[in-house]
Amino acid sequence: MNWYLLALKKYADFKGRSRRKEYWMFVLFNTIFAILAMAIDLMIGSTFTGLSYGFIYMAYGLFTFIPGLSSLVRRLHDTNRSGWWFLIALIPIVGAIILLVFLCTDSTPGENKWGPNPKNQPASFDNEALDGHLAN
Repeated sequence: MNWYLLALKKYADFKGRSRRKEYWMFVLFNTIFAILAMAIDLMIGSTFTGLSYGFIYMAYGLFTFIPGLSSLVRRLHDTNRSGWWFLIALIPIVGAIILLVFLCTDSTPGENKWGPNPKNQPASFDNEALDGHLAN
């Protein structure tokens, strides 16, 4: 959960690098919360005609669009690629597969032009209970 909150704290920060764990934990919790928002829409009957989602799901999606995009760009930076590589997903089927491979690729060792390797630095959650870092 802390990784999800860390990505939200870096709301529109397209600079730097994000390790795999930070990115995929954000994706996991984002998916869970999106499903919950859709379920709430279904339970209270606020869905759009012919669709299984409504205002709550749309509001959540709009709220997390920028953090998701910035997290994706930082993840691409960690693999030593420009954030513009996310546009490769526009190529049908093959583009999404290539982007998935990029997102699953390990960090570039050492420093690259987007900053130091985040694996070598403790994660800063501003939570003393975590002693300022998590184990890899």
